[in-house]
Amino acid sequence: MITAKNIIQDGHPLLRIVAAETSTPLSSEDVQLMRDMLEYVINSQDEKLAKKYNLKSGVGLAAVQIGINKRIIAVHTEDEKGEVHSYVLANPKIVSHSEQLAYLSDGEGCLSVKRNVCGIVPRYRRVTVQGLDVDGNSITVRAKGYIAIIFQHEIDHLNGIMFFDHINKESPLLPIPGANEIKFD
Repeated sequence: MITAKNIIQDGHPLLRIVAAETSTPLSSEDVQLMRDMLEYVINSQDEKLAKKYNLKSGVGLAAVQIGINKRIIAVHTEDEKGEVHSYVLANPKIVSHSEQLAYLSDGEGCLSVKRNVCGIVPRYRRVTVQGLDVDGNSITVRAKGYIAIIFQHEIDHLNGIMFFDHINKESPLLPIPGANEIKFD
């Protein structure tokens, strides 16, 4: 079981490299890793389980965050309407995106960053992501708003990019003209 102690922190060199493609067909080890990553994200949102197993709450996780150099991500959360979105993908890639930008009004956080980082993180409002599901099937996910931001955050991890790299260093709270502000609790 993955716990908070397995999550590497900002400054670890693995967080700054481009992760390796996952071999296909998926190995049984990769399938188990995918299941374990999704289990972590789901369990981390359950207050009792999070406390019992020392899980820091999160909505997404990239394999590099647990020290594994593979292009695998897990996402589990509810959108603004309360609909559950739960995905685990190997070799995910953004194949298209909107021109319109969006950002979280409260900023972004990260399981691999303990400090509070204040600033607007510009993201695409909509993205289309392709990858392999746990059964090795190619799937396409069309995401918007909060879910699109989570996918971009996790895929950035696979490319050695941290969320704070996107923040305007001179004016971190400078509004983005025309961007969609997303308020989500």
